[in-house]
Amino acid sequence: MRTSMQEALEQAESCLTLFRSDPSTIQTMDRIVVAISEAFRNGNKLMACGNGGSMADAMHVAEEFTGRFRRDRQPYPAFAFSDPAHMSCVANDFGYDQVFSRMVEAFGKPGDVLLVMSTSGNSQNLVLAAMKARDRGVTVMGALGQANGKLAAHCDLVLHAPSDRSDRIQEIHMLAFHSIIEAVELALEG
Repeated sequence: MRTSMQEALEQAESCLTLFRSDPSTIQTMDRIVVAISEAFRNGNKLMACGNGGSMADAMHVAEEFTGRFRRDRQPYPAFAFSDPAHMSCVANDFGYDQVFSRMVEAFGKPGDVLLVMSTSGNSQNLVLAAMKARDRGVTVMGALGQANGKLAAHCDLVLHAPSDRSDRIQEIHMLAFHSIIEAVELALEG
């Protein structure tokens, strides 16, 4: 008798197999490592954002860079757009669609990197943030699901998780970004 837990593990394994077998996966991850490493080397920063679980993932990515991952090393300049005071202020005064683009406008500089994480790819607040970032010379990286949504068209690099289920997409995103963070550490620290 199959249980829901067995089914979840089988779905996760299948999703990971699809992700690993796509030749563009490693190529895209390599390009993301280069973009983030170059930004840090040049005194620029990584900004990250998402909604719900993807916000938690964006915060996780940022703290791995500012804290430590595999080794003790200098902190890298990374932060997630997750300040509740900013978000409630902007949502109240300008609308929720503006909560991330206002942060990009406040902090984004040419040479920076913006990571937008979304399982649907259709969150208007992320689309507007990506558009604002590109206007400001910020490289936009999307961590998206298989549907991509409207967001993909506004990203310079897109890492696709081959699923339409939010849980499987977020699992792939974190697995991929743990690998990316380790590769950035190796690129910068040797």
